[in-house]
Amino acid sequence: MSGHSKWATTKHKKAIIDSRRAKNFAKLIKAIEVSARAGGADVIGNPTLFDAIAKAKKNSMPADNIERAIKRGAGLESGGADWQTIMYEGYGPNGVALMIECLTDSRNRAASEVRVAVTRNGGSMADPGSVSYMFNRKGVIIVAKSDATVTEDRILESVLDAGAEEVNDLGDSFEVVCAPSDLVAVRTSLQTGGIDYESADSSFLPSVSVPLDAEAAEKVFKLIDAIEELDDVQNVYGNFDVSDEVMASLG
Repeated sequence: MSGHSKWATTKHKKAIIDSRRAKNFAKLIKAIEVSARAGGADVIGNPTLFDAIAKAKKNSMPADNIERAIKRGAGLESGGADWQTIMYEGYGPNGVALMIECLTDSRNRAASEVRVAVTRNGGSMADPGSVSYMFNRKGVIIVAKSDATVTEDRILESVLDAGAEEVNDLGDSFEVVCAPSDLVAVRTSLQTGGIDYESADSSFLPSVSVPLDAEAAEKVFKLIDAIEELDDVQNVYGNFDVSDEVMASLG
């Protein structure tokens, strides 16, 4: 679990500074639109929208982009697409299980492009339900080790009574795991305790992980990169674990 989260956190930071920034913005805008459509434009009364906006701001998205996305999603401005959430399941190298979450306005396009990306990069598609049983839906909050005062004990003290299940040290950040229904309460407790956070998302975490050596990790990362390049793909979840040593060897 922590191996996947550590990799995901590294990828998240890299996406801010590399050529995929525009694609990252597109995914964040989709998340804002979907949240506004589902729960309305009132940020106070729509915690999912609150978190989507917070994530966009963390990624330095301009305020006017965020505002337009909210209006499109809430139907206050024309141009919003009818985004549908679709989950695909598959396998990567070394039997790694994958769950691929799409936000798309064309189910046929999404299915076709995901299948091509998976099969051309050493993976295979799986029937619905054959992979998802290995994952649990969880609330995941990432807290950066921004200064020495942000410690595991301090985080635990802030979030345990709010419903947090565990706190994991990911190296340069902490991962707080909770039930999806407790995500707002845990995130709010961190804020009340004066602890800033990088992101707060409803995520899929694996119940069993597959350890990968450098060769296998490189193949899995290549596959996931190809999947994430697709415009319809919002998130990719995998049940792999990569040690610090292997991550370091891959640069």
